[in-house]
Amino acid sequence: MTYDFDSIIPRRGTGNIKYDRRPELDPFWVADMDFASAPEITAAIIARAQHPIYGYAQAHAGLIEATLAYLQQRHGVEVMAENIVWLGGLVPALSLAVKAFCQAGEAVMTCTPSYPPFLNVHHDARQVQLTSIPHVQQEGRWTFDFAAMENAITPETRLFLLSNPQNPLGRVFTREEIVALADFCQRHDLILVSDEIHCDLIFHEDQTPHVCGHSLPACYHDRIITLLSPSKTYNIAGIGIAYAIITDDSLKRRFTSARGHTQSEINTFGYYAAEAAYRHGEPWRQQLLAYLAENQQVMHAFLAEHAPSLAVNRNEATYLTWIDCRGYGLENPALHFEKEAALFLSDGAFFGVPGHVRFNFGCPRVRMLEGLEKMVKVLPLS
Repeated sequence: MTYDFDSIIPRRGTGNIKYDRRPELDPFWVADMDFASAPEITAAIIARAQHPIYGYAQAHAGLIEATLAYLQQRHGVEVMAENIVWLGGLVPALSLAVKAFCQAGEAVMTCTPSYPPFLNVHHDARQVQLTSIPHVQQEGRWTFDFAAMENAITPETRLFLLSNPQNPLGRVFTREEIVALADFCQRHDLILVSDEIHCDLIFHEDQTPHVCGHSLPACYHDRIITLLSPSKTYNIAGIGIAYAIITDDSLKRRFTSARGHTQSEINTFGYYAAEAAYRHGEPWRQQLLAYLAENQQVMHAFLAEHAPSLAVNRNEATYLTWIDCRGYGLENPALHFEKEAALFLSDGAFFGVPGHVRFNFGCPRVRMLEGLEKMVKVLPLS
């Protein structure tokens, strides 16, 4: 079956934040694709909706079976159902981890640029500090600055927040890099929280395979929390379904006990959508990846020709590209594109690095090019 990623589906007025938060702007910001979800997911939601009672839900046997099979087949990770903590989203999980493992006066470490919640969830726990270390480029690839991390670590640091594949850099870290990070966390007695929500959006997995936190040797598992969800890959973020893998009993107890009464219930449609994604979504995912990879190639060619002073990141994964606009003297490029071109882009300042924007190319190609053309038309003369 061939899936359609070229059709433009009107979304304004449907209550989605991408289009309806700033309806006067053309949106290329939030991590939300403009593609119809896999039809099997829609069918599963409709089938469940035909049962007229929508009471409190829990992970049913079919979902657990599909998830365990996905973890084994895709990541080589074999866990038991009791090692999975179901969650309504991964941002609440990041917040929960900070509250579970950090006390007042202690610190969280992460690397920038980074998904904005990584730089803000420490505020959810009283008087917890943030240490952010810039990623560095080595041989044209973004990686960790371990020397800077060693210099910045203190006895009060408790947690490391990892984004892999990295958002917004689109980097898929190698096994050697992830093992080195796990060693760093082990030496300094840090909990490693690995957010892997984009792990099924890798363009060439034969070249840049994903390394799941729980695929590392067991000696690290007593300090690793792996966070996963089908939401970004299958464009079902609004349904709210995610989970943590925690194989160490003590770690799991600390994580879940911090939850208190603040975590919302997962709705029944989220469970059934996730099962359908894991059972039936692979053909759709493969065609999506091919389309996104071509989108990236078209985008790079267009901007190289029309805006050569933009430094455009070349992603290994995700549909969110990182663009350095400082070559055009733009201190606040997101605001410039908003005022001059009515574009809504993600402001690099929120990721810890001003002078940049994040551009979402997870949309029909013609729409992506329309957005890029609007950007180019309002760039200052370089």
